[in-house]
Amino acid sequence: MDAVEEAGHGHPGTAVSLAPAAHLIFQRFLRHDPADPAWPGRDRFVLSCGHSSLTLYTQLHLTGYPLTLDDLRSYRKKGSLTPAHPEWGHTPGVETTTGPLGQGIATAVGMAMAARREREWFDPEAPQGASPFDRRVFVLCSDGDIQEGISAEAASFAGHQRLGNLVVVYDDNRISIEGSTELATSEDVAARYTAQGWHVQRVGLADDGDIDVAGLSEALDAATAETSRPSIVVMRSTIAWPVPGAKDTAASHGSALGAEAVRKAKAVLGVDTEASFAVPADVYEWTSRAALDKGAAARATWEEAHARWARAHTDRDALLARVRSGQPPADFPDARPVFGPGSAVATRKAFGQALRTAAVSLPELWGGSADLGDSNHTTIDPESSFLPASSTLPGASPAGRTVHWGIREHFMAAAMNGIALSGLSRPYGGTFLVFSDYMRPAVRLAALMGLPALYVWTHDSIGLGEDGPTHQPVEHLAALRAMPGLDVIRPADANETAVTLWRVLSGRGRPVGFSLSRQDLPVLPDSGDGLRSTEGAARGGYVRYEPPTRHEAEGPDVVLIATGSEVGVAIEAARALERDSIRARVVSMPCREWFDAQPASYRDSVVPPSVRRRIVVEAGVSQGWHDLVGLDGRTVCVEEFGASASASELFEHFGITPEAVAKTARDLCADRPAKETRG
Repeated sequence: MDAVEEAGHGHPGTAVSLAPAAHLIFQRFLRHDPADPAWPGRDRFVLSCGHSSLTLYTQLHLTGYPLTLDDLRSYRKKGSLTPAHPEWGHTPGVETTTGPLGQGIATAVGMAMAARREREWFDPEAPQGASPFDRRVFVLCSDGDIQEGISAEAASFAGHQRLGNLVVVYDDNRISIEGSTELATSEDVAARYTAQGWHVQRVGLADDGDIDVAGLSEALDAATAETSRPSIVVMRSTIAWPVPGAKDTAASHGSALGAEAVRKAKAVLGVDTEASFAVPADVYEWTSRAALDKGAAARATWEEAHARWARAHTDRDALLARVRSGQPPADFPDARPVFGPGSAVATRKAFGQALRTAAVSLPELWGGSADLGDSNHTTIDPESSFLPASSTLPGASPAGRTVHWGIREHFMAAAMNGIALSGLSRPYGGTFLVFSDYMRPAVRLAALMGLPALYVWTHDSIGLGEDGPTHQPVEHLAALRAMPGLDVIRPADANETAVTLWRVLSGRGRPVGFSLSRQDLPVLPDSGDGLRSTEGAARGGYVRYEPPTRHEAEGPDVVLIATGSEVGVAIEAARALERDSIRARVVSMPCREWFDAQPASYRDSVVPPSVRRRIVVEAGVSQGWHDLVGLDGRTVCVEEFGASASASELFEHFGITPEAVAKTARDLCADRPAKETRG
């Protein structure tokens, strides 16, 4: 209450009422060591209702994490460790960034997936509960989390996978911003989760309207004892309990309670009504000292068990050290596949082949697609499916490498965040590029956190053909490139695909999305007839073709910048222009983000500032390219939705052809000077 009053804004109601539940979890059920927030053996706690961030911050402070009372006084202030919503990598003890409702619970399912697979990967022989790789994931979520569609996707998947290491406490306070939740929903949440295969319990209110802490404790005992399926405790609470005049009101959700209401609440609680941010020393002895002692003992026991495991499994321990480093094996660069010129291969197929090759060296690489494995080419091992031990399907394994996400793109992306946060896994997930819209909120959080998630987006343009405008992505590349912290890669052929994938997998990095063709694309030679090596793709943009005639020092008359399938179009146009004595340089730009990060000297060597005749060729909207094109350039792009026709007909219809590009270049050369004149 004091923190929100100090800030003048925030979400006090839920934070106040959930304090007893959070205290119980942190003191009794969560295995953690406040002195070592990154201890690998810890359980994970996810506050899915991130607006109630003080629920988490107060427990971190009281249990001894490096979060001071002054940090609580700085709640929501610039540069503080207590921002409005919890941010991973910013505040010690925060396991994931939450705030957008539903994301936390879905991310937590990913954490539980990673915990299961990593346990079965490194220590499959150990009995249940006896491995240093065993850990639980606890979630505290709200009505808003449960209402968001992503939570239904997550719950369905978790129940199907029988993730017995996942425990959710659902704060059923029945109040949202607009008032009673009965305004918007009347479903029986417990019945829904039961139908989805969860272990479900209900805990009602105590006689005074507070959380029934004893009942919750019993329920959590039962939930942690249940290891064959995920558990949810539907826990009743009274928002803003015990604040007179604010209890059970929508106003308490997102507004400061007011000084008088806070004084009255302190009187009800029997504490000094005039003191602010007052924590008696004996409270710290009860909370911080107890948690630190318990955490140190748990960590010591874990370290002993981990040391025994390491002595017994030296090869696995060496693998664990390598995976934790985030670096691939030393021979990984030599494993990159090379595709011979003269053939034609869709980049989705080339990516699939390269992914399977990489997976041999990188057991930490695992994932799948949203029921599109055969189209996305994301199945790295058809004989190893991530499924519970109870599954009788062929190839089923708790440590399976191929995840059958089902048609759940939004959940898939959020779960990938949870898997990546484990630090030992490199997750990937695939769907059509047009459906990246379904993934965007979770992709944004991955970008915000800088997680090494790998998105495989295929059928990347009007080139997918007859499925028509509902499935033909036009604005998607521009929208994804607009997201800070996300690298978007659209390779021109099979070898560019392999080169860029190998760069991505050679370090932990940040989230990356591959935009891949449905249609076959020619595999271009790496040399001869003006062509340059695809190794330059690792820099995001490079000169792919320049006519061999005329001295190179003279530079190009026009620069054609293209991505993906349009690089071949641009090269054909350049060869046609050469016959007109127009020297056209073709720049392949598979990744704008990588290119923009290069030194200015390199960027200028690829796209000379003095050459003002520039044309971008891409089968998508032109938005996002104009800074590179400049005031004197042109774009050959698609500025409307597609149509149902074959790929060749559509490229002709929308003018993405060598002839159209060459004509644009000729017109530009007639209208604009080749080079900037400097006086």
